[in-house]
Amino acid sequence: MSRRDDAPAGPGQKFESSKQIKIVPTFDEMGLKEDLLRGIYAYGFEKPSAIQQRAITPILEGRDVIAQSQSGTGKTTIFCIGVLQSISTRSRETQALVLSPTRELAEQSRNVMLAFGDYMNVSAHACIGGKSVGDDMRTLQSGVHVVSGKYMDSVQMFLLRLWVRMCYVDAIMFVLVFARACVWVGVVVLCA
Repeated sequence: MSRRDDAPAGPGQKFESSKQIKIVPTFDEMGLKEDLLRGIYAYGFEKPSAIQQRAITPILEGRDVIAQSQSGTGKTTIFCIGVLQSISTRSRETQALVLSPTRELAEQSRNVMLAFGDYMNVSAHACIGGKSVGDDMRTLQSGVHVVSGKYMDSVQMFLLRLWVRMCYVDAIMFVLVFARACVWVGVVVLCA
């Protein structure tokens, strides 16, 4: 079911991928929106990492993806690119929800979305607690493309409402960062 390959990795590292996974060696070959590519390159990226070469394209094809790799290999970039490629900035509706186990990762997700989406005029908001719930509600009601948050935090209050709201949008993405941690705390997500 899987194969070992020698696509760009660190010294002495090998990656295991499903047989049907295509390795795409450059961001240009991924078929990304021009403004998204500009944001990626402006952020300082030149070439996708090994995990990015394998995981971005399946997300863009609408497949469910589980990407597992060591810290610092670019997993945040994977789902940020997938989300930004999938949303329409013509609509102010929430089109993606990203849940993380920590406040820091939720903020990082929002910051990367804003940086990559700079030329796309993307709006993103982090619901992470420690801020006025009223401010969060007003921001969400005014419309943001991407909402990130810490599960088991203030996002919990908005999750059901956002999920119902997102069900009426054509392009919906739900990203769960560190799924093992989520299962550990007992969060269950039901998708219809």
